[in-house]
Amino acid sequence: MNYDEFNHFCGAFPASTHVVQWGNSHVWKVGGKVFAIGGWGKNDKPAFTFKTSDLNFVFLSNHDGYIPAPYFATRGMKWIQQTETAGELDEELRYYISESYRIVSLGLSKRKQQELGINPHSES
Repeated sequence: MNYDEFNHFCGAFPASTHVVQWGNSHVWKVGGKVFAIGGWGKNDKPAFTFKTSDLNFVFLSNHDGYIPAPYFATRGMKWIQQTETAGELDEELRYYISESYRIVSLGLSKRKQQELGINPHSES
């Protein structure tokens, strides 16, 4: 996946917003909260960072093509960075970004979710 494909994919999520920050990275948010970042790769290679569940964090931390996310994981947050971006893991990346969006959006207050028109079937 390249940054154009990443931005197109992330832009399809309801109420998602894009900003370029943190060293010219593509940062995607929902309700003002980050759910995906394109950037920070070594040697100018693409890299994609996303929030995970506790279980997926443990699994991906020991999986080829992924590392605990720089800056985030060292602060105890469950974020992973995909470092293998040659295309072999694109389908997995789409899944994990979708999960990150879900985790972050469900973490927003019910009022914020309602204002954004997202997660209409989440528990009250």
